[in-house]
Amino acid sequence: NAEYMGIDQYQAKGYSYARTRNPTVVALEDRIKCLENAAGAACFSTGMAATVTVMSAFLAAGDHCVICNCSYGGTNRVARKMFARWNIEYTFVDFTDIANVEAALKPNTKLVFSESPANPTLTLTDIPALSNLCKAKNLLHVCDSTFATPCIMRPLDLGADMVIQSTTKFYDGHNMTVGGAVASATKELDETIHFYQNMHGNIMSPMVAFLTLQATKTMSLRVTKQSQSAQKIAEFLSTHPKVDSVTYPGLSSFPQKALADKQHINGMHGAMLWFEVKGGSAAGRKLMDTVQRPWSLCENLGAVESIITCPSVMTHANMEQADRLKVGITDGFVRVSVGIEDTDDLIRALKVALDAL
Repeated sequence: NAEYMGIDQYQAKGYSYARTRNPTVVALEDRIKCLENAAGAACFSTGMAATVTVMSAFLAAGDHCVICNCSYGGTNRVARKMFARWNIEYTFVDFTDIANVEAALKPNTKLVFSESPANPTLTLTDIPALSNLCKAKNLLHVCDSTFATPCIMRPLDLGADMVIQSTTKFYDGHNMTVGGAVASATKELDETIHFYQNMHGNIMSPMVAFLTLQATKTMSLRVTKQSQSAQKIAEFLSTHPKVDSVTYPGLSSFPQKALADKQHINGMHGAMLWFEVKGGSAAGRKLMDTVQRPWSLCENLGAVESIITCPSVMTHANMEQADRLKVGITDGFVRVSVGIEDTDDLIRALKVALDAL
């Protein structure tokens, strides 16, 4: 007969209920903890679930958060449309100058929320400088580092208290899953995140954790290839007569090139770039409608496939138009996520589409 398991033996296993703890999810959390050089990590059902949990855990009615004025559209929306309803105040400022952040601080400020590189404009935040400011003011600093990945930047090493990753993007890298993670600099912060996650129930499923565990094995290889190709594509776009402007942290023309070189490791600047074509929104939309394979048109990013996106009607459509235009997301803004296909094939397809404009 099978031996009866008593209460103490059952609870000693540590996995009494999957909403609280699951062994496959814990395996991924341990891996992310190592990749981000964190004291602990928590995995979520989506990147937005991770963001909402951080805000829920460290902001209460009457509190104030300073947040970058150009961030992922979902982050902007949840701040304006949900948390603001509960008397939580947000001030959206330009994080390219830390003085703007300091000027926005109030006596009731509790959290500073950065995103670097920012989605989709690629503006950078000086993470060490901002983290030093937050520590001096006894504030928590959380950084969404989805565009960078730990292959390019580890915000916790630069002084941040927490880092958010949408694992949907580069951690997965194959358009298989949606997920998110929060890695924390201290065990206390990690325990708080897990506590709120357990109440929210916004956990990552074991199957998603399993698939993400497999995908992380190649993340360094993928991000390296993507960064190399993005650099060459940005250089090509910079010379094409139909392109009005191109932005990529690896270009000498990038306004924050010195910060990019100082803050990004391994000589890489990521898979993301953006550009505008001559002829405005009509020309930009025509380009996205006509560019051929290997390019794909969709909202995701960070995958092995190269993706072209129109943020004004896709990823950032929920932003107020005035706010969107203020940070430079015009109707003709073309966001590019470079994959791992042959670089020459990608450039050739872009050239055909651009030449036809």
